[in-house]
Amino acid sequence: MGKRIIQQRRGRGTLTYRSPSHNFKGTLKLRKYDDVEKNKSIKGEIIELMHCPGHSAPLAKIKYENGETILIAAPMKIKVNDEVFSGVNAPFGIGNILPLKNIPDGSMVYNIEAKPGDGGKFVKSSGVSAKILSRVDSNVVVQLPSKKKKMFNINCRAIVGEIAGGGRKEKPFVKAGKRFHAMRARGKLYPQTSGVAMNAVDHPFGSGRGRHAGKPTIAPRFAPPGRKVGMLKAKKTGRGK
Repeated sequence: MGKRIIQQRRGRGTLTYRSPSHNFKGTLKLRKYDDVEKNKSIKGEIIELMHCPGHSAPLAKIKYENGETILIAAPMKIKVNDEVFSGVNAPFGIGNILPLKNIPDGSMVYNIEAKPGDGGKFVKSSGVSAKILSRVDSNVVVQLPSKKKKMFNINCRAIVGEIAGGGRKEKPFVKAGKRFHAMRARGKLYPQTSGVAMNAVDHPFGSGRGRHAGKPTIAPRFAPPGRKVGMLKAKKTGRGK
């Protein structure tokens, strides 16, 4: 009898695959989309810079005049006790939160909202930023870190600047133990054995001569969890995929 493959074991939700969110500092979100954000602005202060194992970038804790606190990914060139502003009338400056319609073309931004008030969905990893390109009717064209261009509503908010923590991927792990602990902090399985390296009894792609799956790597539409491996719901295969 073979062992359970990774897809089956993940479904159980054991500690190996569960994110240790009790160690995380919190969720990265812009402040609530209220009348202050729509018509005025509010001043805040950076009260703490912190490390969170659940995020690749350092975090900044902001406390506003009304006592509200939020967590954002810390931008470059920011420090404790710096003042930041949020709202439609906020001045243009690093760490300030403004709607895209008030940010000049060519500016670098991050943590962009998909729709006004959702708190930010795009560009949140360390060392990255997006670029404001142009305006088309009631939309703003933004170039994402992947160089893809995407249109956003002019009222979607974003943070001005570039996220700190750049160059994180340039430092090598050197030792397998370092990699293990980095993956363990986020509930990722490591090391992960390739299916074609296993025996036939342990995986649908196992055995055979050499590292060869021996069958199509696209799972059948109604495959059970023990067979649901390879490319799942592939939109495109073959040459030029």
